[in-house]
Amino acid sequence: METTSVARPPLADLRIVGGSLALDFVNTRSGPRHGPVDAEWLSGYGDFAAWSRHVAGPGLARPAQAADPRPAGMDAVAAFARVVACRDDLDEIFRPLADGRAPLDAAVRRLQLAYVEALAHGRLAGGPDGYSWTWAPGGDLLAPLWPVVAAAVELLTAGAAVPVKPCRACRFLFIDQSKNGSRRWCSMDDCGKAAKIARYLQRRSDASGLNRPGG
Repeated sequence: METTSVARPPLADLRIVGGSLALDFVNTRSGPRHGPVDAEWLSGYGDFAAWSRHVAGPGLARPAQAADPRPAGMDAVAAFARVVACRDDLDEIFRPLADGRAPLDAAVRRLQLAYVEALAHGRLAGGPDGYSWTWAPGGDLLAPLWPVVAAAVELLTAGAAVPVKPCRACRFLFIDQSKNGSRRWCSMDDCGKAAKIARYLQRRSDASGLNRPGG
């Protein structure tokens, strides 16, 4: 049986292009759009804790700080298993939606249960811009997952008002915020540029063929 090697690229190389914390979580593994996964950024709990700090910033819910970025023992192993299972659920929800299909009911039910659990660790807090959910800091290893789950529910309940699309070249998902809803690539600096180069080379090849004797 043919196997495909999965690379573990540096976290700094991960493009944050989803437009939603939930989609950026799904985008922590990549590969060709219709092919196998060939890049995995989360190979253990320490990677997940590092990712949660990497994505925190303006416009995104800030994850709670994990107690230890490199925890050891079965607790960390069990927590990471929950993290990976949640990512699988979000993939089974948003990838079908991006392709115009219905998500898996079982994945939606598991997201609902995860959301109820997450809400038990959050509270509504007022600020200059109104009220928003905040997440209790502390040593719970699943703390960085709570805002991801909340972002997933927010995105799912927004429906067609917030269109989720697949990149035409890779496995990444993104929210199409273009004015005419015509965005096709997760990033014009990466997949979009590669597609432009491929089209240019194809045109050069086609033109060369036409100019050959007998072409």
